[in-house]
Amino acid sequence: MSINSIAVFCGSNTGRLESYAQHTLKLIQMMAEKSVELVYGGGNVGLMGLIADEMIRQKGKVTGVITEKLVGYEKAHQNLSKLHIVATMHERKALMTDLSDAFIIVPGGIGTMDEFFECFTWNQLGIHSKPIGILNSNGYYDGLLRLLENMIREGFLKTESMGGLVWKEKPEDLLPALLQHKVTYSTKWLEKKER
Repeated sequence: MSINSIAVFCGSNTGRLESYAQHTLKLIQMMAEKSVELVYGGGNVGLMGLIADEMIRQKGKVTGVITEKLVGYEKAHQNLSKLHIVATMHERKALMTDLSDAFIIVPGGIGTMDEFFECFTWNQLGIHSKPIGILNSNGYYDGLLRLLENMIREGFLKTESMGGLVWKEKPEDLLPALLQHKVTYSTKWLEKKER
């Protein structure tokens, strides 16, 4: 499956280190160069605002998905190619998933983690088989990797479930790897359907 659109999940803040924004902007520039559409949370603040502004500056296509309630909080971006306003966070994540061929998680907070774990869960359950890239800028997600490795050690996560994830510390390594990545594992849920 070719990847024409990527949902980038990121924070409504820019974080403590400048490198978080720098890496994220580099990622967006690379996506624009390859004519990959950006799908994101529709806001105009933090890293969300930065990535939308950069993709627009690069003359790329940007689709935002935001809830009615967050339109005011996150100051919905007004210059996007398309903006979807939905009722709930569940609808927001589902639509972003439908509109995207892959996902990239950049540094963010609880909302970003919620989005990551839902994508990862849906991948594991066979709801989709889209690759998930993790931009581990400055080791930001080292703790997440240790958590997932501990889940494997303790018997709550299968090693093959990690096959849908691409971990890289630099955007110039992440995007090419993600664009070529094939999700190779099958899930127990899919196996049951095949019987």
